[in-house]
Amino acid sequence: MKKLIFISLAAVLFVANAFAQDDKYGPNKAECLKYISYYEEYFKQKAYDDAIPAWREAYKLCPTASRQTILTNGTTLVRRLISKNAKNPEYRQALIDTLFTLHDKRAEFFPKYKVTALNNKGQDIFNYIKNDNEKLLKEYSAIIDANRELTKPTLFVHQFNAATELYKNGKMDGEALINLYQQNNDFLNASDDEDAASARAELEARFIQSGVASCETLLALLGPKFEADPTNVDLAGRIVKMLNVAEDCIKNDLYLKAVTVMHADKPSYNSAYALFRLNSVNDNVDEAIKYIEEAIAFEESDQKTDAEYYFELASFSFKNGRRSLAFSSAVKAAELDQTLAGKSYFLIGNIWGSTTCGGDEIEKRAPYWVAVDYMLKAKAADETLTEEANKYIGMYSKYYPQTADAFMYSLTDGQSYTVSCAGMSATTVVRTQK
Repeated sequence: MKKLIFISLAAVLFVANAFAQDDKYGPNKAECLKYISYYEEYFKQKAYDDAIPAWREAYKLCPTASRQTILTNGTTLVRRLISKNAKNPEYRQALIDTLFTLHDKRAEFFPKYKVTALNNKGQDIFNYIKNDNEKLLKEYSAIIDANRELTKPTLFVHQFNAATELYKNGKMDGEALINLYQQNNDFLNASDDEDAASARAELEARFIQSGVASCETLLALLGPKFEADPTNVDLAGRIVKMLNVAEDCIKNDLYLKAVTVMHADKPSYNSAYALFRLNSVNDNVDEAIKYIEEAIAFEESDQKTDAEYYFELASFSFKNGRRSLAFSSAVKAAELDQTLAGKSYFLIGNIWGSTTCGGDEIEKRAPYWVAVDYMLKAKAADETLTEEANKYIGMYSKYYPQTADAFMYSLTDGQSYTVSCAGMSATTVVRTQK
């Protein structure tokens, strides 16, 4: 049986008298206050269906700025009406429009709550607008333009979903979709909302799924923009972000050029190292070496980082035939970080073992003595290298000179000998084949 709710006329008159001198309730303030009291009493008791007629009158009679709860309570009541009129599409749409209007009025007349009002509107847009991506994009965009990084994180994803559908149907171009993703990603990066990280991850996933993020497409769209404005740091940053999202899209000149522009604007050892890696995979040997040496030179990089960079420089230089630089860099890596000593000595051993020196028979074979010296040092510094080092020791030992050959040059086993070759120098001892 329906519960009857009685509202005291005296209570209504009391409320009306209490606000009789308040002009914000307009020329019909007595009636305005009466219907506010009526609907609020029902609303407090959650008799929402009974509250609706009185609320309609209050909404009609009271100035919009008179009381915010008329708008906020109204959204609750109108949502109920929308649900009850699901089978009456024309009336339902009118109610949806009313709901959006309530949010807009709250944002306009109560600016302190503008962000909340528009975010709530965004959620209602998601709930009530279906299969109209142009309208969805327009409505979400208006909210995001107003709220920016204060926008509810999920709305960025909803907006991008609508834009993606338009792109797939040929109603939005790829560049516009890319720009939209960049804008929303930037806002989410600036957001303090606890849900921003998950929304950012979902936005990235949707961007990749959209198909516009293919490397080929991005290069075609972004390449001409960079060529037209090659010193624009902001543009370079956006290009780097975009190409990072696409699969296997950093081994190209555009990415390299964009990172170079960013590094020139705000150089750091991290960005210099990134440019070393990029130039190395693009076989730009001199540029790669320049940037990793620049990274090492930064005061901000600590000793351990410098050691790691030196070892990488040594490996890269050896691979590209720069033996002298490879040797000196590996020596520095071992000096700066003892945990890298074993690997560094092993590398130096192979540098010497692969170096061809000119001169007499002894001078040609002397590098193998140095190679074995460093293999012995490698396994002493890092026992995990023992098996591999022993293999190379056995291989390099086969190239020692014969005892008779050494004798011809007045050399005997154990005698000190200095090797100078290919810009490298080392002191070792004479060894002959047994």
